[in-house]
Amino acid sequence: MKESVIENKSFQFAIRIVNLYKYLVNVKKEFVMSKQLLKSGTSIGANVSEAEQGQSTADFHSKMCIGLKEANETYYWLRLLYATEYIGKKEFCSMENDIKELIALATSICKTTQEKMAK
Repeated sequence: MKESVIENKSFQFAIRIVNLYKYLVNVKKEFVMSKQLLKSGTSIGANVSEAEQGQSTADFHSKMCIGLKEANETYYWLRLLYATEYIGKKEFCSMENDIKELIALATSICKTTQEKMAK
């Protein structure tokens, strides 16, 4: 079976999100935004994984687009955590690069799949 780039990258990103969540809770004592970040940041990969096993092209497209929405939400929480000084510039920039890459991949996949379904 061919390895999915987006599935691998979203899984690795989820690991980073879990570790950031542990840091925010244990060190920064931040419990609300970090929980939202954990939910959306790990949901990206879960939806991508579900999409890969989709029952149809429409099912694949739907799950992948949900993953894209979760990625956009995750980016929001990362920006907010940075703006409120719970994470520093170095951590934010590193995570920002990864989330922007996931958003770009998911956007491209959703667009291409939509075009294929329209034919």
